[in-house]
Amino acid sequence: MRKNKNKLPQVSTASLPDIVFILLFFFMTVTVMKNNALLVENTLPNAQEIEKLDKQDRVIDVVVGPPVKKYKSVLGSESRIQLNGNFAGVNEVGFHVFSELKKMPEQLQKVAIVSLKIDKRTQMGIVNDIKEELKEIGALKINYTTFEGDALSNLP
Repeated sequence: MRKNKNKLPQVSTASLPDIVFILLFFFMTVTVMKNNALLVENTLPNAQEIEKLDKQDRVIDVVVGPPVKKYKSVLGSESRIQLNGNFAGVNEVGFHVFSELKKMPEQLQKVAIVSLKIDKRTQMGIVNDIKEELKEIGALKINYTTFEGDALSNLP
């Protein structure tokens, strides 16, 4: 009887669990989780025509609205600005956006968009003040985040 010389040896799977754990450890260490809980109410207004933003890595969010119930007793019901999970004043918006722009690669800085998530009950005075701050630093690409049409009626 002749042995079959064309038969391939079996692949050892003994190191497979090690490889899986190395990959798991790698992804756990390089993944960045953003957990910016909203400190302000943010009921967005409806819009008829919208355009979805692509590439979230080039978007800088500025959220404006009345404080959530937890903070209303301390801060009142007047609209406040939230930047990266903290309350901020209008005079801090320009510095925040400028510092976020400097963290981006140069090619993204040129196309970065400031996304204003303004609660629909917010007065336009604070919005105009924010826009003036952005104009001073040259951040002229502004997006207003909204819901399309009657999207609120489709929510459970």
